[in-house]
Amino acid sequence: MSVNLSIFAGVGAQFFTDNGVPLAGGLIYTYAAGTTTNQATYTSISGLTAHSNPIVLDAAGRVPGGEIWLTAGLSYKFVTKTSAGVQIASYDNVGSAAAGAATIANFTGTGSQVTFGLPFAPINENSTNVYINGVYQQKNTYVISGVNIIFSEAPPVTSTIEVAYF
Repeated sequence: MSVNLSIFAGVGAQFFTDNGVPLAGGLIYTYAAGTTTNQATYTSISGLTAHSNPIVLDAAGRVPGGEIWLTAGLSYKFVTKTSAGVQIASYDNVGSAAAGAATIANFTGTGSQVTFGLPFAPINENSTNVYINGVYQQKNTYVISGVNIIFSEAPPVTSTIEVAYF
């Protein structure tokens, strides 16, 4: 799994009440965008340790550990509340900041296979660059469908396929 830094409260963010007081014990609920279905966030770039949901802010109104990382390719909804559960704000369809380097997926053409599974879904087709035997492929020669890249024509037998994406 790949994670990217949250643009909502990535590193060192501090939260406050409407009166400007640090949101000690405040709560950040994380959901799949447009829903109330819990969606995990992570404590570091490793993506190995999930935050609690809700994330409970420390006495200074900061996220414990100081970072929020999101699953790459997913959109989130964040709801902030006081320690007493009073909602302060809701932010929907929040993404992550793409990492500085693209993810690279490599495949070998079979001459008949048109669909290849990527480790995670790209943001969209415009965040992909595809090369077959080192030759850049125009965006109209493939589509992205979830975690799959689907070519309009099967890459040749033993061809090297490289998909670079965010």
